[in-house]
Amino acid sequence: MREGRPTRVFTRPQDDPSELRARFGRNLRELSSRAHSISALCRELGINRTQYNRYLSGESFPRPDILHRICTHFGTDARILLCDVSEIEAERRELSALAEVAGFVGAAERRGPSEGELPSGFYRFSRRSYITEELFLTAVVKIYRAAGRVFVRGYEHRRIAREKGLPVDRYTREYRGAVLPQSHGIAALVSRRGGETASLNFLTRAPSLANNFWVGFTARTAAESGTGRLIERLVFEYLGSGVADVLPAAREAGLRDFAELPPIHRQQLRINDPIS
Repeated sequence: MREGRPTRVFTRPQDDPSELRARFGRNLRELSSRAHSISALCRELGINRTQYNRYLSGESFPRPDILHRICTHFGTDARILLCDVSEIEAERRELSALAEVAGFVGAAERRGPSEGELPSGFYRFSRRSYITEELFLTAVVKIYRAAGRVFVRGYEHRRIAREKGLPVDRYTREYRGAVLPQSHGIAALVSRRGGETASLNFLTRAPSLANNFWVGFTARTAAESGTGRLIERLVFEYLGSGVADVLPAAREAGLRDFAELPPIHRQQLRINDPIS
């Protein structure tokens, strides 16, 4: 998701040289621990063992040519001066995973729906509860753009989190998802942080509704149990991009009776029509 992020350079005034040397030393110790021995590693790199120990202890930096030699050997880059190795490698795995599905998931030439197709800002959505057929969930989510991609972010309702046996703090209840363009609408794969389940959402713009509504369905990744529904019709309403635009809807968020939903939401949910 960070594709296109500019490379950081070693010129930031807030970085203390001693802290940078210490960070580089930690990273080099982590990388060196993967070698058979430090002595063999120094021979392969063509670096004096005493000098290499100074790098490991954070006493000094290597010259640019030596740094290039170290980075090439370990298959990393000069960010080991600025970032932890774990962060660099996690980013590389992320980009590698994206490259693996490039041209398959979403459109290869498009990173997400355009602002005209799905504006950034706040949305109110409504759907029937997966568990309690008589109740309907209404909540607010945010559509935003970062690194050329489109994402959705929201928070699971406290009551629902509690019924699932989850903590009700905002960190645990937060969910996010990636929004992908489709030939006849948009799709979003959404999950809680570290969640083992997700929901797949598909929406198309509703005609003749001032271009502010999207309708479709949401399906959860759960086994059939006979006690809950796996797929429900879904309505999205664009509220705007300002906080003032979203406050009334946020106050009404939660599990509601059908009659308490906004009129257009009730109309578009078509609760008596099967999803086909």
